[in-house]
Amino acid sequence: MSIRFTAALFSAVLLATPLFAAEKHAFTPQAFEAAQAAGKPILVEIHAPWCPTCKAQQPILEKLGKDHKFDALQVFEVDFDSQKDALRSFRATTQSTLIVFKGKSETGRSVGDTGAASIAALLDKAL
Repeated sequence: MSIRFTAALFSAVLLATPLFAAEKHAFTPQAFEAAQAAGKPILVEIHAPWCPTCKAQQPILEKLGKDHKFDALQVFEVDFDSQKDALRSFRATTQSTLIVFKGKSETGRSVGDTGAASIAALLDKAL
């Protein structure tokens, strides 16, 4: 492989990969508490793979997560079907629930929202 080809390939990979993005994690109480203690902006997504509303939210959340404004946002995905303890701790009764925090303080919540503007406004409350 030539040096020119390798450099072009490397450049293409860098351009195709966002350098900054909201960081997404599987929910664990320990990781969530660490993000809160660090004062991070946090989004908790209560998600179910079978939920059509959750599927509608995904591309919106992915697009917003690439916005530099949300680079520091820590995203925790809670599985509605298997993480019942987390659901109780967040007082979430349905999938497609989005909850935002500034550190330890809950600053907003929505259920079933699929509007890009209103989801962006919700995420802004974590900043």
